[in-house]
Amino acid sequence: MMIMTPTNPKKSHFQMEENVSLFIHVRNQLGVLWAGRDEIEKAQGFLEAAESMYTTYMKEVGQPPMDLTEFFMAKEDALSQQEKTKRFEMAYTHTLYYLAQVYKNLEQFEKAGRYCHSTLQRQLEFNQFVPLEWAINAATLSQYYITKSRYMEGRHCLAAATVIAGLAGEVPSEAAAQENEADCEKREQLRQKRAEIARCWIKYCLNLLQDAKKLLEDNIGELDLDRQAELKRARRQEEEEKEKGRKSAVLFGSSDTFDSICSLEEKVSCAFPLDFEEARAIFLAGQAHVAEAREYFEMDGHVTDHIEILQDHSALFKALSFFEEDLERRCKMHKRRVDMLEPICKDLNAQYYLLICRQLQFELAETYYEMMDLKLAIANKQDELDAHTIKKFNHLCTASIKYYQMFLDSIRSPEGKFPEKLEDDVLRPALVAKFRIARLHSRLISPSVSTQLENLSKSLECYNFVVHYCEENPEAKKSVETELELSEEMVSLLPLKINRLRAKLASSN
Repeated sequence: MMIMTPTNPKKSHFQMEENVSLFIHVRNQLGVLWAGRDEIEKAQGFLEAAESMYTTYMKEVGQPPMDLTEFFMAKEDALSQQEKTKRFEMAYTHTLYYLAQVYKNLEQFEKAGRYCHSTLQRQLEFNQFVPLEWAINAATLSQYYITKSRYMEGRHCLAAATVIAGLAGEVPSEAAAQENEADCEKREQLRQKRAEIARCWIKYCLNLLQDAKKLLEDNIGELDLDRQAELKRARRQEEEEKEKGRKSAVLFGSSDTFDSICSLEEKVSCAFPLDFEEARAIFLAGQAHVAEAREYFEMDGHVTDHIEILQDHSALFKALSFFEEDLERRCKMHKRRVDMLEPICKDLNAQYYLLICRQLQFELAETYYEMMDLKLAIANKQDELDAHTIKKFNHLCTASIKYYQMFLDSIRSPEGKFPEKLEDDVLRPALVAKFRIARLHSRLISPSVSTQLENLSKSLECYNFVVHYCEENPEAKKSVETELELSEEMVSLLPLKINRLRAKLASSN
């Protein structure tokens, strides 16, 4: 039943003081009940009514109202003003928390993030929080800010999460955990939650590097030096404006924790790195969190999580390599990626971890491919290729072909037949793999004309596959526009080269 507000101001205030807490609690519960029945919009109505009542009451009255428990108390047992305030504010905090979930379900993500931020801030303000639970919620909120490229807010959430998680105490030693069941449970929980926060830090560093790369790359994926200079000139003014925005933002922390949070923030930049040294600082921060996360998410018992962390570590190296101007050093960074992923790929059971195996196979193929391109660029600067360089170059080509082929073989039926029509999730990767294998075969270096002829024939076969597949499945064209255009060009050019080699081979015989 709706509470009517009388026209008499004094009576209105009295009724509000007596009923507002009950009004908010009831609507909170109705919001939860309707949300539980997937009636999200009905839940939204009740919760927004509770929010509106709180705002109106605080504006018109402002003093702590009667708590609903006081309806069942003797007057002498009435709650103190301080306790009334605490309970009323926490009821409103619950309203904001439930609204955050409602807006998330309605895909109003910006609103959801704002309400989640307010909820967390109020929990700190009124000292009503469980440290680990609060920390995980703050770390989760950081991931929303990261997707919006709001790195200042994302970093602040993560710094706060790390500091507040520290309030949960020290991790009991392994020996203590073995002797005491409570210590064992506490050790497990602390290690897990802190490792989860570390993973959020990894995503922060990785996304910051990747977004910076997008800003700085030219149309062939290399560093645009003019753009770099332009962004460096604009940075100082932007940083001053961001700092003003920061001062007006809702920040986490109390007098006890705020300095610790700010101190932690200063260790990691929230600005896009514009050169190698800046990128390296972010990379090293991310790598430190990789080590922290891997301590808990070990391969034995946490296979999927462990591999995802390794993939993020590999992605950190890949993002950093973009900023490295020395091609040899860039190649070594990709070699580090191979060294961390290849053993896992070899040992993992494809029957149980098919999707992960495919991801690793494709990433290893791409990594070897990038190394091949780098070695080719280095070789082009030399007058003459020595035997060692040719051997290394051919090894990179062959390794890339091997992993692309392993990926393609994983798509085959149990009888070994390649599908006539590719599923959407493997359509682009499969066609790209065929295109790359074609290019790799044509790049292999051999003094033997017959071997060259064999390699070019395999190359033409793969280019033909891409062209024919797109002819038979026109909807696939938009997925591989660039690769298809180049494949069509090579299908017309390669036969000429193959015929010349055949003629050369025939004349030599």
